[in-house]
Amino acid sequence: MESIEGLLKNTHGSAKQLRRLTHDQKSMILLDLSRLLLENKAELIAENHKDLERMDPSDPKYDRLLLNEKRIESLAASLLDVAKLEDPSGKILSENTLYNGIKLEKVAVPMGVVGAIFESRPNVTIDVAALCIASGNGAILKGGKEAEFSNLFLVSLIKKALENHGVSGDAVNLLPTDRKFLTELLEATRYVDLIIPRGSQGLIDFVRANSKIPTIETGAGVCHTYVEKSAKQPMAADIIVNARASRPSVCNSLDCAIVDVAIIDELAQLLKAGLEKYNVEVYADERAFISFKSANYPYLKQAQDEDFGKEWLDFKLSVKTVSSPEEALEHIEKYSSRHSEAIITEDHELAERFLNEVDAAAVYHNASTRFTDGGEFGLGAEIGISTQKLHARGPFALEKLVTEKWVCRGDGQVRW
Repeated sequence: MESIEGLLKNTHGSAKQLRRLTHDQKSMILLDLSRLLLENKAELIAENHKDLERMDPSDPKYDRLLLNEKRIESLAASLLDVAKLEDPSGKILSENTLYNGIKLEKVAVPMGVVGAIFESRPNVTIDVAALCIASGNGAILKGGKEAEFSNLFLVSLIKKALENHGVSGDAVNLLPTDRKFLTELLEATRYVDLIIPRGSQGLIDFVRANSKIPTIETGAGVCHTYVEKSAKQPMAADIIVNARASRPSVCNSLDCAIVDVAIIDELAQLLKAGLEKYNVEVYADERAFISFKSANYPYLKQAQDEDFGKEWLDFKLSVKTVSSPEEALEHIEKYSSRHSEAIITEDHELAERFLNEVDAAAVYHNASTRFTDGGEFGLGAEIGISTQKLHARGPFALEKLVTEKWVCRGDGQVRW
């Protein structure tokens, strides 16, 4: 294939069919896709296995790539959740009759065609397609070569669900994995209305620098949890272990624990068993290194400057000690990617200060950052976590896949 213009043009044209559908009709497509996923679990797992065979199991991306029965069933269930959500398109946002008699409405309408660029996460294929269908948008998917077999099979199911309900399968198209087509996509202003990159910081930076199409960034999460000296330490240890080890390859996992120096000795002892269970490598600053060494923690390294502000995506954790809340806030301000930040404290006045002052898409008091997720937030699914501030911030889901249109109804009015 020399050009993807034909695919882009077909999706642009077919998106009009989605815009004509009622909420119930779009929901039926999603219900059908959920059924197809469950009926084809074995074949999907087999295709996914072809992708897994090409990746080193020790690669942090391996877990992102993996599809098993439980994850497929979860994907199918998420489709049912999206189908139940209120349709964001077609809503009348405001209405007024002007002095001249023209009746004016501001209406929510689909974006048009959404281009999603992502790496090694086949679940994103389903999430993006489902949210675009539910909001009446066409979808152009540019997945990574790591998930090529999985994505091809998933898109074949998506197309089948669309065609079962009289909609062209071109409403959702998967682009070839060859990187040469990425630039063409980013310049396709005639056919694509929005670009959403989801992946590494390198991918996001490339898209931001080269896209001629409006872009919403989702992805890199350098997440911190600050344990203040009044914190319930067993709770703090549980939250840190959960946020780091429950699924280390995702963007809402914990990268750096910031601990008040007054409690680092006790907390290191409490963290030892939980972190050791998962062989978590701890990159500790000078003071924290002494505490973890005294606790006989086996996977301990002396932190270097570059170990802070790093998204590990692995069983690794930085630990920074501070002597005051101001110092903790300064560290977060310096290194945060503005994704998800947490404070563990019994000082509720300080907690409110943290929640108000920290600049991030999601902020937490006494809870794990792992909850930053469209499904967990009751949004059904997500395209990603937006870390910017225009249009969408946090889980980027169904409600944000629309724009506005002014509808003006008159009876012959003119303006000179």
